[in-house]
Amino acid sequence: MTTPASASAPAALSVAARPLVSVLLIAYNQERVVADAVRSVLAQTYEPLEILISDDASSDQTFAAIEAAVQGYAGPHQLSIRRNTVNEGISGHLSRLAGMAQGELLFVAAGDDMSMPQRCERVVACWLAHDRRPDLIATDLADMDEHGVTHEHMAPTDLGAYRGLDDWLKQRPWLIGAAHTWSRRLFERFGPMLPGAIAEDQIMTFRAILSGGALSLREPLVRYRRGGLSRKRRYRSVAELVGRMRDGNHHALAESAQLQHDADLAGVGREVQAALAPKLAREQFVQHMFDAPGTAERLALCWRSRQVKRGLRVRILLYTVCPQVYAPVIWLKRMIRNR
Repeated sequence: MTTPASASAPAALSVAARPLVSVLLIAYNQERVVADAVRSVLAQTYEPLEILISDDASSDQTFAAIEAAVQGYAGPHQLSIRRNTVNEGISGHLSRLAGMAQGELLFVAAGDDMSMPQRCERVVACWLAHDRRPDLIATDLADMDEHGVTHEHMAPTDLGAYRGLDDWLKQRPWLIGAAHTWSRRLFERFGPMLPGAIAEDQIMTFRAILSGGALSLREPLVRYRRGGLSRKRRYRSVAELVGRMRDGNHHALAESAQLQHDADLAGVGREVQAALAPKLAREQFVQHMFDAPGTAERLALCWRSRQVKRGLRVRILLYTVCPQVYAPVIWLKRMIRNR
């Protein structure tokens, strides 16, 4: 099923037409900025609204900052705060909250971003205007610097252009999950995300495209903070570079497994398996190279893995056998940045 292209939200809703919706605000080591995020969801104009705020076992004072931000709240929204005893990561954390939520729509909110007061109001109106068909609605964002100053309008890929699997296979969309809203039925159909996937945006959008469809609401309803947890941080040493490569490999394999799992549920497993095969071969090669016990085994893997491009095989061989060859490059980049 498909939905129209990018949409504009219609006029305000009558009280009787308002479904219960939920905001899922997740936070992790964001003690300096999480209060702004909390206040922004408490200030939502939409009712009825359930707000679930959860700390993912932060090592700093994030949960204390959340408690302080909600202290004395006497507004109209249903409010619940909690914290995990063990870090679950973004996908696991959101899956847990989605399983707890009661709303028909589930708004994703990050602990370092801010939702505009009318965010829920506008997205719900848009969803109802499309007869509740879309399973995911993505809004635009406003770029916000570390001081809270808003800059340019950010417009991710127009999801209304994706009419089905073929469009997704041609080109994956550019997404920012912090401005996404899911239908509850989408989560119930596919279930919690598998452990290990670092980000939910591609996974949930893929699910929506295979289900009731996705669309984009071209209004900047989220202020997206630069330098948040999702940014690409510069590595400072060879060991950090290698560690991040291994983490990236782990997450890529987990995401591929999730996409394949969801495709199988939707009855398009063969098509997706064929599309994912080249990337899966690369990531499995990287995993096996890092896990190999010695140089001889890695050389043998490079020789056998002819389906992987030669340049990648050589590069991973260097990373796994003699990563210090990259130390001068890291040092030079750091010197350039410092200047």
